[in-house]
Amino acid sequence: MITKPIIIGVAGGTGSGKTTVAHEIYRHFNKQSIVLIEQDAYYRDQSHLSIDERLKTNYDHPLAFDTELLLEHLHRLLERKTVSKPVYDYVKHTRSHEFIPISAKDVIILEGILILEDKRLRDLMDIKVFVDADADIRFIRRLVRDVDDRGRTIESVIEQYTSIVRPMHLQFVEPTKRYADIIVPEGGQNQVAIDLIATKIQAIIEGKAIL
Repeated sequence: MITKPIIIGVAGGTGSGKTTVAHEIYRHFNKQSIVLIEQDAYYRDQSHLSIDERLKTNYDHPLAFDTELLLEHLHRLLERKTVSKPVYDYVKHTRSHEFIPISAKDVIILEGILILEDKRLRDLMDIKVFVDADADIRFIRRLVRDVDDRGRTIESVIEQYTSIVRPMHLQFVEPTKRYADIIVPEGGQNQVAIDLIATKIQAIIEGKAIL
């Protein structure tokens, strides 16, 4: 076991393939001490708001996330303590009453669109990855996901993308690319990049490489 857990940040725009990259890295180490934490699980609790008010939330803005709680949980995991990760209900647009216990691991993968936007999160990361993909590809992937998995209509997805998602991407997500140690083009299709990242992580775990 390494002395201090390492945190790998995997960022990128919605539909960029960052989740695929994060899961592929996780798959490389699924028999070792590793955990995957999604920033989406840390959307703010909105149970005090009406459904109509929840629907007005800008989920692509940094203020939509409970970053304080995420930071608290990461610090606890770095101290090798267990945390209770929240579960977000995308139908009710607020946190569910369920929690997932997360125990301390040697490697923590943190995945999300805005994890590189907050300096406090960046400072905790040992490796920062930005997954890049063309805007049209990202839109198509988001459209399929929201319609198939979240029960959205095509019209509502298009309206949200043009009025909120795209402007927020340009304002908050795209600029964070400059903080990345590694930029992965072609999203989850770039197996060479994924293998290189996994090799670097393995070398750190084995003490054959330093950060």
